[in-house]
Amino acid sequence: MTQLSDSSLSRLFSPRSIAIVGASATPGKIGAMPVALLRQHGYDGRILPINPRAGAIQDLPAFPDLAALDAEADLVILAVPAAHAAQALERARPGQVGGAVVFTSGFSETGASGAEMQQHLCAVARERGIRLLGPNCLGFMNVRRNVYATFSPAPANGAVAPGGIGMVSQSGAFGAYAYSMARERGLGLSHWISTGNEADIDVADCIEWLARDADTRVIMAYMEGCRDGSKLRRALNAARDAGKPVVVTKIGRTQAGAQAAASHTAALAGDDAVYDALFRQYGALRARTIEEFFNLGYALDTWKQAPQGKRLGIFTISGGVGALMADEAEEAGLALPEPSAPAQARLLERVPFASARNPVDVTGQAVSEPGLLLATAEDMLADGRYDALAVFLAAAGSSEALWPTFEAFARQLQARHPGVPLAISALFPPARRRELERLGCLVFADPSAAIRTIGAVAGSAASHADAAAGREDVDESAWVPDAAPVLDAYNEVQAMDLLRQAGLPASRCALAADADAAVLAAASLNAPAVLKVVSPDIVHKSDAGGVKLNVSGEDALRRAYADIMASVRRHRPDARIDGVLVAPMAQKGVECIAGVHCDPVFGPVVMFGLGGVFVEVLKDVSFRLAPFGRSEALAMIREIKGYALLQGARGAPPCDIGALADALAALSRFAHARRGDFSSMEVNPLLALPEGQGALALDAVVIPTATRACGHSC
Repeated sequence: MTQLSDSSLSRLFSPRSIAIVGASATPGKIGAMPVALLRQHGYDGRILPINPRAGAIQDLPAFPDLAALDAEADLVILAVPAAHAAQALERARPGQVGGAVVFTSGFSETGASGAEMQQHLCAVARERGIRLLGPNCLGFMNVRRNVYATFSPAPANGAVAPGGIGMVSQSGAFGAYAYSMARERGLGLSHWISTGNEADIDVADCIEWLARDADTRVIMAYMEGCRDGSKLRRALNAARDAGKPVVVTKIGRTQAGAQAAASHTAALAGDDAVYDALFRQYGALRARTIEEFFNLGYALDTWKQAPQGKRLGIFTISGGVGALMADEAEEAGLALPEPSAPAQARLLERVPFASARNPVDVTGQAVSEPGLLLATAEDMLADGRYDALAVFLAAAGSSEALWPTFEAFARQLQARHPGVPLAISALFPPARRRELERLGCLVFADPSAAIRTIGAVAGSAASHADAAAGREDVDESAWVPDAAPVLDAYNEVQAMDLLRQAGLPASRCALAADADAAVLAAASLNAPAVLKVVSPDIVHKSDAGGVKLNVSGEDALRRAYADIMASVRRHRPDARIDGVLVAPMAQKGVECIAGVHCDPVFGPVVMFGLGGVFVEVLKDVSFRLAPFGRSEALAMIREIKGYALLQGARGAPPCDIGALADALAALSRFAHARRGDFSSMEVNPLLALPEGQGALALDAVVIPTATRACGHSC
């Protein structure tokens, strides 16, 4: 509705005075709950009940409307029917109100008439410079400042502790559940925000504001959709710049999902793939389950520094559970280096029946020999070969007699190795668990959950650094779009010309309208030729006999041209034929595919994968939002499962991966610069040549967008 500013949202989320329109003294009414909560939790600002039929509400002086207030209201809570919400705001003087939370439903979620009321409410707020949260939302809480602008019963049943997690949810029901879960898990919150219909303030606004909020260290967000992709990208970028991890649970699919078109990219670039790419590109951690959502938030808030890599040490008193944890570690992409040979020797000298490899199993001897825990862990960590340590203590954690040993172990290990995050799996009583958490340790009853959580956050600092590098090496000015008009359609030759304009290495080619032209074009190649029919009606050229390879000599060229024309006319007599493309035979390399699809929310999205069966059947591809630089392109290439083939497999030479990355980065810049002109592009194959020899685009399909505008509000 209005341009985001820190000051406007700060006035709303940290109000010094709160007016409640529709305030009530009747328990159970939504207008009664915020007044009761604010008083119950000790809000120290002014509480200004608004009710024209009461002189006092819950022992507080009441006012008939906003105009009657004797002061400004940083925040107004609207707890009145939808039909009266705009009228209530109209009574506010310009500048009197900073922000409004609209609890009431009955707006755009109900249909056209509700949407019209919502638009009117927004117009009134805009005229008066008021930021809107909602409508149809549960409101928000600023836990550190005791602001409870909500009608949720969750805080009435027990307040969550103040802490460093800022939580924002598009769903009020999930938000209330998440608040209760945070309280049960012992997570401390800075803010809790429910955005509802998002008529003005949306999840992206809240993430960006929390990224700049001094009380917030970790951001947890629950999303069902996004209408403004650029704003969400900016918000995630702000969190990354601030060094604040973002954990996201994204469910559902946007209404404007990617439509399948005549390209692999459009077919594969579904909404979920695009969101995955977005979160990966900006360093946000995506949680697939509610358990993972809270485990990640818990880990990032408890550990003041995430693991700097993926080397995990496992230390256990049970060999069987150690093996289980090792299996989980492998699935989570964690490495399990062995301790140094001297460290292994010292352990075996002390406990001959121990297992000194990783997982390190000291057996139940650790229970009868208290110093063994710390000595073994110290030996493991002495030479810096682990980024995190996971310890399994089984039911021993419930022993009061052993608690001093475990507490001293955690305290001393954290003090001596602060850069190595520690997770302990054991059955500790709640009070003991909280004490370990205050020391900076993660505590899990389930060792598998501990390993999965470590795997998810491991290397997040490096991931942030890679993402930042990928952003920093983007040079959007490296390709400036010219003023040449966009064609209504592109044949293969014109598409290849466009790729060269974009800065991609594209094979030389020419369009031959007859056999004489084909001979003339081939004469300039100084290499055997490839001939391919050019027709907008023939997608699979080989099936129609429209391709001839490794053709040399005038007679052979003429025969090849004639054979192509005859075969195509037999298979597709109705096909329009522009001629035959003549290009040099390419040398051997690994066939890849690169493409661009214009997502209606996020704009151009670039795809990369290996060609052939890998994209047709296995769908082994990666995505990034354009534009991006070389570092991000390299990460994109390394992400696919078939990356080993590019590194050199079965005696093949490694490919020129740097050249591939440069081609992808150039394609992303072109797609971004010309985002209003093309709905999709596909380079197939993009040939990865041996290292040092570059990459080469051999064929391309370009589909202009009919409206000359990408649907995501370019």
